[in-house]
Amino acid sequence: MGLFSSLIGLFGSARGELRRALALVEADKRPQAFKKLSRAARAGLAEAEYHIARSYLEGSGVPPSQMEGLRWLERAAAQDFVHAQSLLAAFYVQGAPVAGPDAAPGTSVGKLGNTVAASLFSQAGEATAPDFTKAAKWARKAADAGSAESQALLAYILISGPEELRDVPEAERLYAKSAAAKCAQGQLGYGMCLLRAAKAPEDFVRAAAEIRPAAEAGLGTAQYLMGTMIAQGQAGLYSASPPPKDKAAEVTKTDEDPMAASTEWYRLAAEQGVRTAQFRYGLALMNGSGVEKDEVIAESWLRRAAMQGDPDAAATVGQLYARNGALPANMAEAALWLRRAAETGHVAAARALGAMHMTGNGVVKDPLEAANWFRLSAQAGDVQSRYDLANLVLQGKASPADSADTASWFKAEGEKGDMVSVFNYGVCLAEGLGVQKDEFEAARWLRRAADHVVNAQYWYGRLLLEGRGVPENAEEARAWISRAAESGVTDAQVALAEMFVNGRGGPRDHQGALSLFRRAAKADHVGAMYALGAMFGGGHEVMWDRAAAETWFQAAAERGHPHASMMLGRYLARGLGGHRDRVAARAWFERALAGGITDAQVEMDSIPAPSFMPEPA
Repeated sequence: MGLFSSLIGLFGSARGELRRALALVEADKRPQAFKKLSRAARAGLAEAEYHIARSYLEGSGVPPSQMEGLRWLERAAAQDFVHAQSLLAAFYVQGAPVAGPDAAPGTSVGKLGNTVAASLFSQAGEATAPDFTKAAKWARKAADAGSAESQALLAYILISGPEELRDVPEAERLYAKSAAAKCAQGQLGYGMCLLRAAKAPEDFVRAAAEIRPAAEAGLGTAQYLMGTMIAQGQAGLYSASPPPKDKAAEVTKTDEDPMAASTEWYRLAAEQGVRTAQFRYGLALMNGSGVEKDEVIAESWLRRAAMQGDPDAAATVGQLYARNGALPANMAEAALWLRRAAETGHVAAARALGAMHMTGNGVVKDPLEAANWFRLSAQAGDVQSRYDLANLVLQGKASPADSADTASWFKAEGEKGDMVSVFNYGVCLAEGLGVQKDEFEAARWLRRAADHVVNAQYWYGRLLLEGRGVPENAEEARAWISRAAESGVTDAQVALAEMFVNGRGGPRDHQGALSLFRRAAKADHVGAMYALGAMFGGGHEVMWDRAAAETWFQAAAERGHPHASMMLGRYLARGLGGHRDRVAARAWFERALAGGITDAQVEMDSIPAPSFMPEPA
């Protein structure tokens, strides 16, 4: 027998083995099928090499091995087997392994359908070390051989690959050619090209006409785009609703409920694993947009998107747990998701997390940690976070760098005409926060803001009262502080009340002072509480009320006011408020002493040692 006849016999036998192997695959007898595929592949039959490769990649009849799968794919592709070239190109785009151990059992790519590049178009996926040059080489070979899927894949590479490979006009031509062949990936790609260039309503309708068949074919990205186009009113009169679940009939009429249609497309895409669609569908469920409101199911979809790395979804899950709705409030859980979003640079989540660290709600109370998150949000341009950070700076609870940044922000915005920033920069100058202290400049900036910002009225009044940066003028100071007090600035109410008591800048008015102190105390101003205790305790032009005085001293002392602790101790030691409690008095004197009131030691020493006999009433 000659060599030519031997080769015919060899390949004829190989093809027979291949046919029998494919029949065994159909019968789900995969281990037996693999043995026959091996014999056909070793004979050099390209189609058998391709099926051997898929067996390794799918773990079908043999333990999964990406390395072995790729080796056989390259052998089949080198023989110009188009399916192998297409699949090999897709693997190089996604990032094929080039070294290292085989995948462990259970981590195979799963059953590969005939759509070799579907995952590139149907759902977002993180590529690992893609090799676009090799991918383009194999995709072009298959595309030139007429593979519509490879035409779409090559177009994807020419648009999304490295700069040196990009050729947008060629990519659009390939997408159009693939779409004309009714390839779902080509239709999606061509539709996206049309969408990018769309301006007029008819352009969007034309794009939708290409994208919809890809969506009906199950490509998640196409389904998401349909939902988005309908939500934005860009699908025109083109049939918007997804086909019935049994796909027995096409929907041809204009949809009467675009929101419901949009949400349904989002649901389909979400089920395909499209992260952004999961977020959009979760939002729709959360708000009842086009679907019945259900926060519990909404949370599950938002959580899926967040776990895939969507910062908006993570922030929204945090928001759901921060409020008391269908899901019970859980601030610790809220903080966990807000942190996940904030760590990716999500501005609103960073600000919310900063606020939680300020109050200790669900997290450890930590002003420095709060400053870190406010800084991140402020650097991204969030104005409210700048003010939050500025408040921490004013309290001395932020870093020197924060002080400098804060002053710089406020100066820049103030020079643009933002009056709140003018005020804040004036405060920075007055206190030397982030800038050289300059009371003359502080007065100039605060005066400029005082006509517009009530807090600036109070600050400018203080400068006038103290003669800082401007000549001392108690009368004018009283006028500015009065304006701020009338607008509800608590510190201004206390300052004005003190001026009423001592008669600075105008006549004394003890009753007016009493009223102002009451308003400030209601706003939890500790100094105002102490002042009320002092006024009711005597020596002022108000009716004495030692019981009321003791009550206000206690309120201020419980909030850490050391002078109030001293006064409360005196009242309890001497029974001035109506009852005596020397043990409690001693405890309050100790707190006053710890707060720096040295006279408290004398008061403690004057209290008789405790005895076992009851004290006289």
